[in-house]
Amino acid sequence: MSNLPHPVVTETAYLTLHYRLAAMDGEDIVSTFADNPATLQLGQGQLAPFLEACLIGLEEGVHQTFELPPERAFGPRNPELLQRLSVSVLDQNSVPGDDYSIGDLVKFAAPSGGQFAGVLREIDAETALFDFNHPLAGQSLKFEVKIIGIL
Repeated sequence: MSNLPHPVVTETAYLTLHYRLAAMDGEDIVSTFADNPATLQLGQGQLAPFLEACLIGLEEGVHQTFELPPERAFGPRNPELLQRLSVSVLDQNSVPGDDYSIGDLVKFAAPSGGQFAGVLREIDAETALFDFNHPLAGQSLKFEVKIIGIL
C-alpha cells in the first residue's frame, strides 16, 4: 500500500465521474450511472458552477450525495420572470403555423442576438403568459457523484 495522498478535485481538474442530478423525490433529471461515466474539465461550463463547487476537494474514489436547497441550485423562483406577452409578439418570434400548448418550452431571440426560453403557462386570444425561470428554479435537488479518476 502506498501512503501517497489520493488526488483531489481542483477548480481546473480533468476528471472521470458518474453523476446524477435528481429531484428530492428521487426522480432522475440526468444520470450517467447506467451508462458510461462522464469525462470533463472543471471551469469549462460543462457542469453548472454550483455542481462544480460540490466537487472541489473531493478525493478520487469518493461516492457522495449532496442535498442542494434552491439557493445552492438553480435559485429561487423569481416572480418577475413571469411575463405576459401579446400573441403578436409570440407570432413574430415563432415559425408560422406553430401551435402552442401549455407547458411548451418556447425559444425567443434576445435583442443581444442570443436566445432565451420560457415555458408557456397560459394563453388566450390576445396574450400568453411565459415563465422564464429555469425549469428547476425553486426546487431542492440531490446531486450524487462518484469520482472515478482525476487526471
